[in-house]
Amino acid sequence: MSIVETDLKLTALTDVHKALGAKMVPFAGYLMPVQYEGINSEHENVRAAIGVFDVSHMGEFILKGANSLDLIQRVTSNDAAKLMPGKAQYSCLPNNDGGIVDDLLVYKIDEDTWMLVVNASNIEKDWNWIMKHNTSDVEMHNISDKTSLLAVQGPKAIDALQKLTDVTLADIPYYSFTKGSFAGCANVVISNTGYTGAGGFELYFDNQYAQIIWDAVMHAGQEFGIKPAGLGCRDTLRLEMAFCLYGNDIDDTTSPIEAGLGWITKFTKEFTNSAVLKAQKEAGPAKKLVGFEMIEKGIPRHGYELCDAAGKVIGIVTSGTQSPTLQKAIGMGYVQTEFAAEGSSIYVSIRDKKIKAVVVKTPFYKK
Repeated sequence: MSIVETDLKLTALTDVHKALGAKMVPFAGYLMPVQYEGINSEHENVRAAIGVFDVSHMGEFILKGANSLDLIQRVTSNDAAKLMPGKAQYSCLPNNDGGIVDDLLVYKIDEDTWMLVVNASNIEKDWNWIMKHNTSDVEMHNISDKTSLLAVQGPKAIDALQKLTDVTLADIPYYSFTKGSFAGCANVVISNTGYTGAGGFELYFDNQYAQIIWDAVMHAGQEFGIKPAGLGCRDTLRLEMAFCLYGNDIDDTTSPIEAGLGWITKFTKEFTNSAVLKAQKEAGPAKKLVGFEMIEKGIPRHGYELCDAAGKVIGIVTSGTQSPTLQKAIGMGYVQTEFAAEGSSIYVSIRDKKIKAVVVKTPFYKK
């Protein structure tokens, strides 16, 4: 093991990825598989068949007690009071400066028990932020280090996974979940969620079951063309869906209103900085996150400047790639609001050249 690797956290499946020949890279403090046989082929396999992502680097917090909903309501932007047990929602943690501490998933396990799923790079930051607001003795447990998470994604995922559980997967609606036996392992959270737009499920379980569940999923999916998938194609898949990536498209300086996340920002309650965000929504933000397609040849990359026809800087690229499915270069970025309308011409500054693009309606990929 290299000196670099010793500084990184490992998932319970690290040795499996290495044995499969994965290219391992540092990511959010973990050693993670970025690709196996290639980003494009893994991407296409998820869209057409079934791919398995080890995303055990994600963070999981359990909140318990009569005041747990109150705490969640105060720190998150979405309205968790609408959730019934077995339901999940996408949300964010606003900060006091108009930006976002993190985006996350909120799972309602029962009336007084919740699971929050946060980004790997923000586990400590999010924990400290929520703890700071925990003024009513909510019981909090950080179970990140003992929890594994597989995202089994693609149109054939349901057929493969159904062989491994008595739970009727077709009865779990989108953004819903259940706990059950899976591959002979108890208390597995089976969640109809994902970050690819290809359908499928996410499985949360204790680290001790990681090898058993990985092997069972790979075996069950064999007839459906299952392949392991790395973080590289996870990024291209989510970008085709225009899903935000924390650290790229949203961060401590971008507001949910600017990021087009008004749909998870509910002003029917008070939460961190809600008055400021409400005023921003009513006035209209000065910049907006948009999706765009390249008209001329060139691939937009994170940090590239966006310009108007005269060359004046009007924004910045937050994410960009050559879309494997669409066979064209696509990107997301913040632009001044007057350039945010669908059909607006913008230009990406690539090596001192202005390369033409057009603002388009997202998601880029439509089934």
